[in-house]
Amino acid sequence: MCLGIPGQVVAATEPVGELPFALVSFGAAQRRVCMSCVPEAQPGDFVLVHAGLALTRIDADEAERMLAQLREMELAAEIGPEPDHEIPR
Repeated sequence: MCLGIPGQVVAATEPVGELPFALVSFGAAQRRVCMSCVPEAQPGDFVLVHAGLALTRIDADEAERMLAQLREMELAAEIGPEPDHEIPR
């Protein structure tokens, strides 16, 4: 199973060889993402990204729904049961 993260295309960047790339925003973070599967994506579009590759375009409502679910999972992990031993840091 893989986890795709929704992000918003900010701008096209220099290609790598023949592969198109774009700057994609994931909230506070921005990353260069390969756009070879969705070369039609434009700034403002939302894409689903896995391992640095935009897999498909999604609409804004779907992106927000997915982000809400990811936030819920993160919160669930934070409030999970306390370990019965100290976690090494």
